[in-house]
Amino acid sequence: QVQLQESGPGLVKPSQTLSLTCTVSGASVTSNDYYLSWIRQSPGKGLEWMGANRYSGSTYYSPSLRGRTTISRDTSKNQHTLQLNSVTPEDTAVYYCARTLARDWGSGFDSWGQGTQVTVSS
Repeated sequence: QVQLQESGPGLVKPSQTLSLTCTVSGASVTSNDYYLSWIRQSPGKGLEWMGANRYSGSTYYSPSLRGRTTISRDTSKNQHTLQLNSVTPEDTAVYYCARTLARDWGSGFDSWGQGTQVTVSS
């Protein structure tokens, strides 16, 4: 059974780059069988899909975050990574990683991490 665990700094200053990792257990990030998405939820708002990556290199980003977001995989650590540049207080949110099997792309997520809180503040 695959398990996902997000981790990150917790507090980031405005204009800096936010870097998060999603550690995978029970599966390999070199598998091309799934997409790994990053999703966030800001206070009082719904879930926002940020983007997704597949091992083959297919990567998709939300149009609203394209240009600030980079999603990749660190095969040496079996982790997925998210970088969000030039953060503002509006990027304060709980950030989640979630998996979609490639055959089910577009049909939702079969595994979620528990989420990690990120606050952007000086």
